[in-house]
Amino acid sequence: MEENINERLSELGTKILATTRNELYIHMRFLDVALSSFAYVIDPSVNGVGTDGMCMFYHPGALGGMYRQNRVRMNRAYLHMVLHCILHHVTRRKGRDKTLWNISCDIAVESIIDHWHLKCIHMVQTRLRKDIYGQLERNLKVLTAEGIYRQLVSFGLEEKKIKELRMEFRVDDHQYWPEDPKQDLHQEVENKWKNISEKTETDMETFSSEESQQAGDLIGQVQVENRDRYDYREFLRKFSVLREEVSVDPDSFDYIFYSYGLSIYGNMPLIEPQEWKEVKKVEDFAIVIDTSMSCSGDLVKKFLEETYGVLTEAESFFHKVNIHIIQCDEMVQNDQKITDEKELKEYMEHLELIGEGGTDFRPAFEYVNHLIEQGEFYHLKGLIYFTDGKGTYPKKKPPYQTAFIFMQEEYEDVDVPPWAVKLIVDAEDLDEGEEEHEY
Repeated sequence: MEENINERLSELGTKILATTRNELYIHMRFLDVALSSFAYVIDPSVNGVGTDGMCMFYHPGALGGMYRQNRVRMNRAYLHMVLHCILHHVTRRKGRDKTLWNISCDIAVESIIDHWHLKCIHMVQTRLRKDIYGQLERNLKVLTAEGIYRQLVSFGLEEKKIKELRMEFRVDDHQYWPEDPKQDLHQEVENKWKNISEKTETDMETFSSEESQQAGDLIGQVQVENRDRYDYREFLRKFSVLREEVSVDPDSFDYIFYSYGLSIYGNMPLIEPQEWKEVKKVEDFAIVIDTSMSCSGDLVKKFLEETYGVLTEAESFFHKVNIHIIQCDEMVQNDQKITDEKELKEYMEHLELIGEGGTDFRPAFEYVNHLIEQGEFYHLKGLIYFTDGKGTYPKKKPPYQTAFIFMQEEYEDVDVPPWAVKLIVDAEDLDEGEEEHEY
């Protein structure tokens, strides 16, 4: 008897979810794969509905009640879970506070749905929602979960306000979200939705471009989540110079041969070539900081901290280096020469940005070229320009490798000359580096 009841409840739940999926599909053809990417599983322990990226779990009583009472609410709940997966909320909490991350993800998804001009998902926004969206939009171009999280942390919310936000924006149960990145499920979900998300983005930008214009900020968020995420530390290491340093390789050094040379020739030890150690070192290096109004001082600090972390790693820093840290807006404002680790650390501790004018990249390159002519650089390996990308580029390729590092709070692609490397990072990328390395 009980078995028959469970079967009937499972069949009814599957029918409700399938009907909801089909109704959404009629209006959202570009989400065809995403909407159909779940198995439906009955689970009396779930608080309403929830997903782990592979299945949709539902409480039969809660699901039936939601469907009978408010079809719009049912449609929104299904879409809410789909968007969590498309935007990778399920697998990208990392070390963030769980409560604030859950709220941030819910706000990000609900903001898209609330600005999606479709009758089947339309609900009147509460005053609280409008106020929160307004506060966030003053600082964020695109309301990504990562950006919202940073804003909520900066607000210093009291427990009462956190509870209020959780109650306002909560739609689904997040208990199924895989926590451990090493879990097979975590990687499986990440790979599955990476492919689906990329397909969705392509479809929204091409065949369904007109239809997707109604979807609020979905395209912007998808672009942010799908962009390649770069490891700035590894990128910086590629600017190192392979050279032979006067130091002994302990693995191949022959002390007997060394002592024999001293005994025979007095002060002349014998050292075989293989006993010398070849290592990667940073020698001549130029860093340009865009100090225009559009460039955040906090982000500059994060960037320099990460750079400092790489340059001071074991066996990647000369006893004496030649690094110029140049501040420039529409003209060169400051040049600090760094010759050792101590000077670099002191510069970091007393960092003061000078400028706040417009952005023109050309003066910095002219200045660096002048330094080369004056013999200030022995062999300039490369120049890294930290900026937001809004400026005038040199027309001619310089005689050294150049990279523009774009610090982005939100997605905004930028064009650079073909002779330069483009790297887009954000505060989240640098924060992850800080968690992994101590300075």
